[in-house]
Amino acid sequence: MSRTNFDTLLEAGCHFGHLKRKWNPAMAPYIFMERNGIHIIDLHKTVAKVDEAAEALKQIAKSGKKILFVATKKQAKQVVAEKAASVNMPYVIERWPGGMLTNFPTIRKAVKKMATIDKLTSDGTYSNLSKREILQISRQRAKLEKNLGSIADLTRLPSALFVVDVLKENIAIREANRLGIPVFAIVDTNSDPSNVDFVIPANDDATKSIEVILDACCGAMAEGLEERKAEKVDMEAAGENAPKAAGKKRTTKARMEKAEEDAINASKAAAFINEEA
Repeated sequence: MSRTNFDTLLEAGCHFGHLKRKWNPAMAPYIFMERNGIHIIDLHKTVAKVDEAAEALKQIAKSGKKILFVATKKQAKQVVAEKAASVNMPYVIERWPGGMLTNFPTIRKAVKKMATIDKLTSDGTYSNLSKREILQISRQRAKLEKNLGSIADLTRLPSALFVVDVLKENIAIREANRLGIPVFAIVDTNSDPSNVDFVIPANDDATKSIEVILDACCGAMAEGLEERKAEKVDMEAAGENAPKAAGKKRTTKARMEKAEEDAINASKAAAFINEEA
């Protein structure tokens, strides 16, 4: 069953590429035609690529790993934040912090700094500080929250990157490539798909287009998470039943041993009686 269809993508305007003169020849396999100087993306290929990407994302989510969403362009920010949060995944929608993947321990330190500031607030240390110091710390906390708040739960490197607009997020993609992290991306006709592992050819400038594709991908991820939860419940149930079954086995074994013992004792008694006779 397909995750999306031709008509849904068409309605969302996923087929609109860039001007012909702005195209990247590497995107030629995904271009259907040119109309009024604008390239039109082949939506049949987009449907197939969305399915392929969604299936891979589902498996990553099912294995309990994290997928980092990256979209710092205005049209994508809000949609990406909502969709990523709905499947409990980290996202970057402000500026990409350079070295976020290749220098991950430093980024983690900055995230921990937020937790330290929160601790100061809760344990009453704030009351001993001057107004100026409190203001400085609050500003620092707000800045960290804006840039790194959405990745506070990312304790280790993500298992995949989902990018909207590969031209704008080229630093993030370069870092992922360097570390061998698979990249999923919505790629427009003006971009180079060669550094992307899962290419989704579509319009990356329209909010509606981005939303439709993210709906399909996040829906698959939600399924993966549900399956993971169900498997966990089954395993726990199996774990609870195991001791009961073991207990039953032990009881049966004990009964058999007792019966054997009784039989031996009975035969000994019979032999003794015979001897006496």
